[in-house]
Amino acid sequence: MALPVAEWQARTARLWAALDPALKERMAAASLHDAVRLGCDLLRQEEEEETALVRLCHRARTGKEPEAASWYREQGNREFKQGQYQAALRLYSKAASHEPPGSPEVSVCFANRSAALLHLGHFEVCLEDIARAESHGYPDRLLPKVLLRKAECLLCLERLQEAQDILGALESKIALDGVMTTHLTRLKKLSQLKVKLGEKKRCPEPAREARGGIQGEPEVWEENSRISGASSSLSLRYDAERGRHLVAFQDIVAGQSLVKEEAFVSVLCPGESLPLQDGDTTWDTRATNADLYCHRCLRQLLASVPCQGCSYAKYCSQDCADMAWQQYHRTECSLGALLLTLGVFCHVALRTVLLAGFAEVSRLVEWSHHGEKNLQNPEAGCKPLSDAGDGSRGIPGCGSNGRYQSSYQALFHLLPHTEQHSPEHKFLCTLSVVAICKQLQAAGLEAAVLNQESPQQGSKPKTCEKTSDELSSELKTVAEAMLRHVLQLQCNAQAITVMQELGPGDGAVVDKKPVRLATAFFPVLSLLNHSCCPNTSMSFNGTAATVRASQPISSGQEVLHCYGPHWCRMRVAERQQLLSQYFFECRCQACLEELESGVKSVVSIRNSFCCPKCQAQMQEEEDTLCCSNEACATSASRDHLSGRLQELQQQIKKALDLLRVGKADQAIKMLLKCQMDAGSFLSPEHLLMGEMEDHLAQVYATLGKWQEAARHLKKSIEIVEMHHGPSSVETGHELFKLAQILFNGFAVSEALSTIQRAEGILSVHFGPQSAQIQELQEMKACLSELPRNILQRT
Repeated sequence: MALPVAEWQARTARLWAALDPALKERMAAASLHDAVRLGCDLLRQEEEEETALVRLCHRARTGKEPEAASWYREQGNREFKQGQYQAALRLYSKAASHEPPGSPEVSVCFANRSAALLHLGHFEVCLEDIARAESHGYPDRLLPKVLLRKAECLLCLERLQEAQDILGALESKIALDGVMTTHLTRLKKLSQLKVKLGEKKRCPEPAREARGGIQGEPEVWEENSRISGASSSLSLRYDAERGRHLVAFQDIVAGQSLVKEEAFVSVLCPGESLPLQDGDTTWDTRATNADLYCHRCLRQLLASVPCQGCSYAKYCSQDCADMAWQQYHRTECSLGALLLTLGVFCHVALRTVLLAGFAEVSRLVEWSHHGEKNLQNPEAGCKPLSDAGDGSRGIPGCGSNGRYQSSYQALFHLLPHTEQHSPEHKFLCTLSVVAICKQLQAAGLEAAVLNQESPQQGSKPKTCEKTSDELSSELKTVAEAMLRHVLQLQCNAQAITVMQELGPGDGAVVDKKPVRLATAFFPVLSLLNHSCCPNTSMSFNGTAATVRASQPISSGQEVLHCYGPHWCRMRVAERQQLLSQYFFECRCQACLEELESGVKSVVSIRNSFCCPKCQAQMQEEEDTLCCSNEACATSASRDHLSGRLQELQQQIKKALDLLRVGKADQAIKMLLKCQMDAGSFLSPEHLLMGEMEDHLAQVYATLGKWQEAARHLKKSIEIVEMHHGPSSVETGHELFKLAQILFNGFAVSEALSTIQRAEGILSVHFGPQSAQIQELQEMKACLSELPRNILQRT
């Protein structure tokens, strides 16, 4: 959720509508500096709005709740008893996040979680959780249980001496306990572990050859001396039409890395799990981004380390938790509910100024008051660069040395488009950032924001409360910078995406889809202009982004990135409408060709309806669709066919739900029926036809019917290639799935050729070190090691 919750948007909209026309005019024309001051005055007068915001914040529960911890732990125990260890693991993590620091109950959460980790085979992490349980005062009467678990982990990790020491200490501890009958089960387990230890010592396993991941060739990389994180093959240019942009300084080959940049700031998108009703006491067991990824580095979580002050922030390690606290979370911790209520853009804006530091923020805000015109129109007084060796001091965001760095200064110079945002949107953003700064002041966090003191981790935060005090001049400066960043984000926010598994992810064929994980500022990536037919591809590893050439780029050609609506996926009119949020009219090659030729978009043709009688393409005539076959002359209303399409999509969803609960045979019947129905009114090339082939392949793979699965997936690939092209990332993902199916089906020669093709496409988009490339290479190595007579037969 980028913007504030709908209720706050509605309240600010009503407040805007009720404003005096003269004040509206002042607000609409106000600079960022003046907008903040007007917003402060308005919010101070409107106590009802502040009260409403406090009420909205109560829905986003981010504090420690022992009752919730107890409930989550019980749910985790239930899942554990049923053998659902992954679900239990996440529920125990939720329980731990709600326990107050230092409470004995939190040690029980870590101990319970260690049991799930042991069953899942994560022995090192299991040992870490056992250590956490011990350090948090795990009850002495329960200690033998976790010590047995610790010994078992050490045995599995071949740390035999440590295992022997633990077993000896445990044996002594049980012997000292007067009531031996309470430990009968543990004594039996102890005896079994001692036998296992003795066997391992007598018969050490032969040293295994360390294979690890198969490494691709190291990538050649030379960093640009004038643009941090950019390749030396790029140069920074500037002109009135395109502003700052990157151009190839030499010929670039497909797959070559062009930019490698760490986000200046990133904020995890929380997901959809917050209660929506006032007074709701039902806790949500669903796992969302907030439960699955580290709130600082965005790594996938296994056993999260909770924040000591709130229940929301979770980290992959204590190091990440400590670093987040020092950099920004010491300020954000008590504001969690407010930040979730006001949306990710406001959160990114706050974190940006916290990371930059008040001294730098104040310096640039003060400078902007004198150079406001140049900030609004950075082209003024800037000279173009004729080659990579030219100085770049005239380009906004460059330092005094002429170098463009991924810095706060570069970020500050990104255009906020103050005059182009609607007055209503600007008003919403102004009141939101002022509300955050008022809460900073009310919670006693002003000194921390100004880098004057550091709150203690785990100290009891003040809750979101109403305050009518006048903001200090320093916090008004912070609010002005935050307003600038919120407005910048509409055009410069970069979504960090991750390929997330659909379903449980425990099948032979893993289906994945890209999911928005976080919103970030990347100052160097922001130099890339948009094209609906880009020549680059972007991938992410945690908070780091890599841009690669998706096709050859000639020297002098601009390096372009797609902001969202790709020409393969959407008609030009729809693309232009979506791109209007960026305050420019796209004039890329794809748009110009489609607009000037007057020829119907290939997307429209492929995703068209077909005649229910003769299967010819249907043509638009206002609200009615008519068969293009003059001899047929069948017509149908667009609403009717659109309704059929929506109903079909619902049926497909039901079929996938059946698959998720293990009813594969019923899922097949429903999908085949959907396929027959779709064929009566959709074009054979319609993307939904390809999706159904993909789903059928998934179901047959679940049943181990590999040949049938491969047949359906090949049909899906044909349709994907028509829409996205044979070298597209979409085709690469489909070929990856086909390689898995052929590998599992033992179709060796076909699997090897599919692996080679998938590898060629995916390495261009994600590089030779990506997880998918590594998996493809492991499959290839496995198949290549088969006896020659088997290879010849397949």
